[in-house]
Amino acid sequence: MIAPLVYFVGLLALPPLSPADLDAVGKRVWQNEAEGKVEGLTAWNKGEAFASLGIGHFIWYPAGAKGPFEESFPALLQFLKDGGVRLPSWVVLGMPCPWSTRAAFEADSASPKMRELRSLLAATIPQQSLFLAQRLERSLPGMLGALPSERRALVRARFDRLASTQAGRFALIDYVNFKGEGTKLTERYQGRGWGLLQVLEGMSGEGAAADFAQSAVEVLTRRVQNAPPERGEQRWLPGWINRVRAYSH
Repeated sequence: MIAPLVYFVGLLALPPLSPADLDAVGKRVWQNEAEGKVEGLTAWNKGEAFASLGIGHFIWYPAGAKGPFEESFPALLQFLKDGGVRLPSWVVLGMPCPWSTRAAFEADSASPKMRELRSLLAATIPQQSLFLAQRLERSLPGMLGALPSERRALVRARFDRLASTQAGRFALIDYVNFKGEGTKLTERYQGRGWGLLQVLEGMSGEGAAADFAQSAVEVLTRRVQNAPPERGEQRWLPGWINRVRAYSH
């Protein structure tokens, strides 16, 4: 049983988001991550050590697995439960991903457990959108704190201008979920990050969505150039660029 949302985001960094806003954001994020397909709500990408779940492809590591990227799916499960959503009976809060490898995950793709998980995720799009928006607000103090004091006002002004428009709000919410805040030292190649902070810093204007999109293209291109060759990240770059260029529309 899925409980209705009883409150909506009205964050310090964002103007209030209505139920319709949350639904629209969630569906667009879902389109970006999984082409809006229900089966895409449960994925494990080739070459990765974790499952990618929900509209935002939230990371869930199996037991014993470690990686440089922030794990977010356990926090989403806690958020859903706190909001009154009934989780599947086999889900224990804080548990690792029950599938230990990509092969095991894919072999179980049609199982009752996996179908139940997809049903949960398809039925909680607004809740997942709210989770994403709240992550964005929580990220702002950390991003500003990572900057020299003389850079903070400019980056905050760019953030605020983006947050004041529909296109800019979506760009902020989608990108921080897509590539992180940019403050984790483990999320660096050759000392250079690729998160929201780096995109805000790299903007040439004061906060238009088109400026943000162009900076994101440059940051992601630099990431691929700096990436270890064995990761083969060049194969992802065209899709990444198409995704961020759409922020200006």
